[in-house]
Amino acid sequence: MKSLLALLLLVNVAFAADPLPSWNDGATKKSIISFVEKVTKPGSPDFVPIAERIATFDNDGTLWAEQPMYFQFFFTLDRVKALTPQHPEWKTKEPFASLLKGDLKGALASGERAGLEIVMATHAGMTTEDFDKIVHDWIASARHPKTDRLYTEMVYQPMLELLAYLRVNDFKIFIVSGGGIEFMRPWTEKIYGIPPEQVIGSSIKTKFELRDGKPVLVRLPEVNFIDDNVGKPVGIQQHVGRRPIAAFGNSDGDLQMLQWTTTGRGTRLGLLVHHTDVEREWAYDRKSSVGQLDKALDEGWAKGWTIVDMKKDWKKIFAWEK
Repeated sequence: MKSLLALLLLVNVAFAADPLPSWNDGATKKSIISFVEKVTKPGSPDFVPIAERIATFDNDGTLWAEQPMYFQFFFTLDRVKALTPQHPEWKTKEPFASLLKGDLKGALASGERAGLEIVMATHAGMTTEDFDKIVHDWIASARHPKTDRLYTEMVYQPMLELLAYLRVNDFKIFIVSGGGIEFMRPWTEKIYGIPPEQVIGSSIKTKFELRDGKPVLVRLPEVNFIDDNVGKPVGIQQHVGRRPIAAFGNSDGDLQMLQWTTTGRGTRLGLLVHHTDVEREWAYDRKSSVGQLDKALDEGWAKGWTIVDMKKDWKKIFAWEK
């Protein structure tokens, strides 16, 4: 028992000495710690009551990787393959025919309409409990095409440390993502420590039904809410009811969330993760079709937001790095 207490004491001391051990010392790390210290120090002119310590994080490209495609799209592709025996017409019907041939560009040639059709065909027509199980099973076994790691191993170690640092300083953390809310909720608590009620995302409509006398919620092939771009501040207001004092993103899809957060009263933190490490991860920004960072990068520099240079600021990106 004494040895366990001693170990816990050592862990606490180490955390107090350096709450962000995977971050290199420098202006970026300093800006995060300085912000947290200002808003949590009693008597400070920047002090923020615990109830108002709200932080919002994008998911794709901010908490876990998003290349070469958003991970939910890989899930969708696997769903198409799994459902094809029930839909023989997909072999000749677009966009499914191109998907089954591995021609992603051809499948998405008609733009947003094609993507929406694919998602509705693979994510709707089942109960919320059935969908939850499908996501659980997929996330437990599916692997990234480049690293052969589980997708849940493609999370950023520095950001996990940041989540823990904010949590120990009494921040309430919400994921605010353009990804599907029901796709994220089955695993965010285990991986990030963020419970399902603190996840905000895009959604499709659901309806209440009685099936064999049992109440269920059925997922419908209709869009309910798109939690991206201007939708993010709206989603935060609807779900949280408070303006965040800190927001973290990596793309133009996060721009309005950071604008809304950083223009509130008092001390604020807006942070963008800039993917600059082609060797350990990927390097992309203005011209990327996935996670494009263009307007938000310009505004971030102009407004003094914290810009994380992954290559420069992170000692390690993934926990499994040597």
